[in-house]
Amino acid sequence: MLWDYCCRCCWTPQIKHHRKLSINTKLNDTWVILQNLLMCTVCFYSLYYITLSLCIGILKVEEVDSLLAPFNYKIQPSWNNPVYLVSVISTEVTYVVGGLVFAWIVEERVWDYAITVSLLHVGLTVTVMADFPSTEHWWISQGSGLVMMIFGGQILSYHLYWKNFVHPADLQNF
Repeated sequence: MLWDYCCRCCWTPQIKHHRKLSINTKLNDTWVILQNLLMCTVCFYSLYYITLSLCIGILKVEEVDSLLAPFNYKIQPSWNNPVYLVSVISTEVTYVVGGLVFAWIVEERVWDYAITVSLLHVGLTVTVMADFPSTEHWWISQGSGLVMMIFGGQILSYHLYWKNFVHPADLQNF
């Protein structure tokens, strides 16, 4: 019991010493991680397409290829280009809201899932576009979005789960 509190207090993974670890336990933990990763990835792209649709409707842009939009890095970067505005706004909103959703799904280690989903996004972009993204505006957009996702998710995770944590010393006078 005390070990659980120590692990939570130091933000380290909880090690279960009270039972023997078997191969099935490790396999179950792996399945949980893969399920969380799948949920985070599906939520990320769902959020992207929802915000993309809203941006297309609000800005009244008709020449956007909505299926390739998350992967299209070949758009000319200009604040006068409505297609570029739709792409940037939907990317940044997706990353910010995605961090909050990730914190709700996984409760902790939001940074780990955020980086993994971002790397999956880069891999899918390379696969879909059949070329490695070489435009700096795309990398700046992805990098700033990732930073916002990590910090937003970590802050929400702290406020939802860690701030409400009861320390063992507080239980002594209960």
